[in-house]
Amino acid sequence: MEVQVIGDSIHLSAYRSRIPQSVTNGKTTPAEYESDFFHLYGDTSPVVSCGPDIQSHYETLDAPPNSDFYANTEVCGRRKRFRPSLYQLYAKPEDDPQPPMYQETTPDGMEGESSEDEEQKEPLPEPTRFGWVHGVMIRCMLNIWGVILYLRLPWITAQAGIGLTWVIILLSSCITGITGLSTSAIATNGKVKGGGTYFLISRSLGPELGGSIGLIFAFANAVAVAMHTVGFAETVVDLMHENGAVMVNRINDIRIIGVITVTCLLGISMAGMAWESKAQVLFFLVIMVSFTSYIVGTIIPASPQKQAKGFFSYKADIFAKNFVPDWRGQEGSFFGMFSIFFPSATGILAGANISGDLKDPTVAIPRGTLMAIFWTTLSYLIISATIGSCVVRDASGLLNDTLSSSSSNKNCVGIACQYGWDFTDCINNDTCIFGISNYYQSMSMVSAFAPLITAGIFGATLSSALACLVSAPKVFQCLCKDKLYPLIGFFGKGYGKNDEALRSYLLAFIIAVCFILIAELNTIAPIISNFFLCSYCLINFSCFHASITNSPGWRPSFRFYNKWLSLLCAVCCLVIMFLLTWWAALIAFGVVLLLLGYTLYKRPAVNWGSSVQASSYNIALNQCISLNQVEDHVKNYRPQCLVLTGPPSSRPALVDLVSCFTKNLSLMMCGHVVTNDLSALVQSESHISWLKQRKVKSFYKHVVAADLRSGVNMLLQGSGLGRMRPNVLLMGFKTDWHSASPQAAHSYIGILQDAFDLQYGVCVLRTRERLDVSHPYQSYANPGFDGELQNMTTVHTSGLNNITSAVPNDPEAQLSRPTLFQKKQGKKTIDVYWLSDDGGLTLLLPYLLTRRKRWAKCKVRVFVGGDNSKNDERRQEVMTLIKKFRLGFHDVEVLPDLFQKPQPGNIHQFEKMMSSFKLDTNPKTESDSGSSRAQEEPWWITDQDLERNRAKSFRQIRLNEILQDYSREATLIVITMPVGRRGVCPSILYLAWLELLSRDLSSPVLLVRGNQENVLTFYCQ
Repeated sequence: MEVQVIGDSIHLSAYRSRIPQSVTNGKTTPAEYESDFFHLYGDTSPVVSCGPDIQSHYETLDAPPNSDFYANTEVCGRRKRFRPSLYQLYAKPEDDPQPPMYQETTPDGMEGESSEDEEQKEPLPEPTRFGWVHGVMIRCMLNIWGVILYLRLPWITAQAGIGLTWVIILLSSCITGITGLSTSAIATNGKVKGGGTYFLISRSLGPELGGSIGLIFAFANAVAVAMHTVGFAETVVDLMHENGAVMVNRINDIRIIGVITVTCLLGISMAGMAWESKAQVLFFLVIMVSFTSYIVGTIIPASPQKQAKGFFSYKADIFAKNFVPDWRGQEGSFFGMFSIFFPSATGILAGANISGDLKDPTVAIPRGTLMAIFWTTLSYLIISATIGSCVVRDASGLLNDTLSSSSSNKNCVGIACQYGWDFTDCINNDTCIFGISNYYQSMSMVSAFAPLITAGIFGATLSSALACLVSAPKVFQCLCKDKLYPLIGFFGKGYGKNDEALRSYLLAFIIAVCFILIAELNTIAPIISNFFLCSYCLINFSCFHASITNSPGWRPSFRFYNKWLSLLCAVCCLVIMFLLTWWAALIAFGVVLLLLGYTLYKRPAVNWGSSVQASSYNIALNQCISLNQVEDHVKNYRPQCLVLTGPPSSRPALVDLVSCFTKNLSLMMCGHVVTNDLSALVQSESHISWLKQRKVKSFYKHVVAADLRSGVNMLLQGSGLGRMRPNVLLMGFKTDWHSASPQAAHSYIGILQDAFDLQYGVCVLRTRERLDVSHPYQSYANPGFDGELQNMTTVHTSGLNNITSAVPNDPEAQLSRPTLFQKKQGKKTIDVYWLSDDGGLTLLLPYLLTRRKRWAKCKVRVFVGGDNSKNDERRQEVMTLIKKFRLGFHDVEVLPDLFQKPQPGNIHQFEKMMSSFKLDTNPKTESDSGSSRAQEEPWWITDQDLERNRAKSFRQIRLNEILQDYSREATLIVITMPVGRRGVCPSILYLAWLELLSRDLSSPVLLVRGNQENVLTFYCQ
């Protein structure tokens, strides 16, 4: 919104805000800081006030750069510093109530000076914060090393072979790696708070996509808790079965152990981040020991017991045999294996999800995430290669299945035959229970000490479950605090110094328990894959979108990313989602679109400077520039309206009428001229809010001017951008012109003349009820729009503290009070009096009204002038023309009595009306003085003016008589506005014509005059 000024008598310093504001965020400084505003500049050089008699060689209000000037939040332990306003830097000292000069002194100069206002706040206790190793890398590695690593990676290697397993691992790592780069770029583009992935996406793409993906990602993490817990429970149940211990059966045993486990994890997570962090370190050490035990076990020569289970140490033949795929079962396909493995690579956001608990998220997230991806990818490749080089796919586990020297190798099946073992029977009968294709605990079997692998499985599954159980509530809590969706705010409450989301923890626990009851790992994993892929898709798209908009605010300190790689990865994630499980992908996108639609409908009151806003600006700018390269064409003409509403809420009927034929069609701009009151500037945001609440698609612009006409002239010349600028001026009729000062009436007509000079079309609306619904003494209403403010109180003041103006009517009451143009019009008529050809604007506006639902049933009647002898011919001529215009008007009536003399009583009223504005001159003695007075005061009317314009005056009187005869029941009367020639028709006389034309009518009257250029055409080119 732009504020302009004209005239030497108007000083914008009177309209300045007395409360300092931040340039970056526009938030108002609290009032309690204002008195100490300039005492808070430097850390070591306090700034103190000097009296007018104290001068020094260095006096300035300027403050050195300080981070407090750019911060949005308060500073713990001390008072926040504020930058001086521009006015306080350049204004005269006597104009500013603040001390006029300030001098920098040393801290010694402040000795003995203290006040209660300068007492520093007690700093809050510092919560637990983590660095990049402890907070991100270890946490991400633990989350990546989950249940899939120990229990499914050997089986995936058997199904896909070592070669395709590496492809699956590297493809997953490429997706997570590029996503990690995109995450790093987004995380380093400003200060990151709590909320993790949701915070990054929502602050980049806005609340619409950010909110939907936040819910999905929090839900996916809660389900991932169930997946890792089920993996832990499977291991425990297998150990129990090996020792003959069974509680109920395998499925129910997994459920029981899973629920007990997740309950214990809930207790650890709710104890606080410090306890959770200590548990993660312990799990990490256990996994490292288990890896060591596994690597050592692959090197140790195989014992007969291990050989019976398929382990033969490193063999080139086994590596070659296991390098190619051997698909088995329903999941036996590349994408089936990919869907099961991919959740093991999805832990890369575990560190970002606790961004609020990191010391420096912009450093920790990129470094820790990328290092975690590198080390975990390397570990997956090593384990898949080593297990595939040491263990065959099928083995019986029976020591008797050896190949004797007397038996023949010809009937022996399998690579184990070369090493003295015959597993032919179990292979042919599909009864083998060992080997990497059948035995999920193959890593335990290979390990030098099996219990260490079991401990590693426990550590990996529990650490991943714990990380997800922490991530889900953190993300969901941030989403709840933003209040994007109803009914979830209850879960946003935090407790303790770390703001722990205890309620969100309980919700995540309930979701996890529900999925634990499924008790099938291979069923849960694909569901999570789609949700995580959807999250990764949007993260990469966020990075691409922020880069492609070229916003100056996109300045990530992490430079090692590529916007096209991010886009490619986003597309890959989208494609893979449907290749994995198409129905789960449809569900994920259905949920996203549903939540997106809700957010777009509700439009939450948040402004995060998203890339969507930057993109909207780019699109609008480029489209405006491209419009300038194309000449206007009559087929594309749209009435782009500048509406002189003053404050829009003061003339709702005028706003509603114009909105009827501009909404979703053309430009509408509400103009407001401020002449002598400050409150209008302060309330500009409320005017915009009023338009938004009324669902009127309009801009609002005010200007500061010495008088109304000057301000409107500024609006006429300065409004709009390129082709997107008004071409029609709309205003209310000045009903009090006969009782107001002649100067005000002359200024009113001057506005119409200025619009004609600038090639504007002009519309004037007159209703039976007054247009201005605000208080008649409301100080910021513009005099002259509809003329009911002649007793307006003028306020002269130089500051906001001295404002004494009446408060307008309640805006909520004005919103709830419908105007006549908001009601359904039913089967009434819109009467169009097309008496002069103005280019077609008189016909176009009624046509646009009938396109609206509330006006659609109205019948349009077109009235034209004509002779009695040629009525039919004239009607047919106009009907043919209207048909060519394709307006759909079928009722045309000819007015044969238009040129008859009006009734004597009406003529007498006109003459009486003009008598008070008539210049009484004696031609014998005062001809020269009268002429000079008429030039100096052009609103006066002479006898010559009346005589010269008598025919036109009588025509307006007669036309009003016709309107009362033909259009008493019309819902709206649209009539071509007469034009008074400058220098021939005085302004008061012209205003009298408009009065005569539109008076004593129960229906609203819209006087329309185009700029005499075509706005309708019957050609197709």
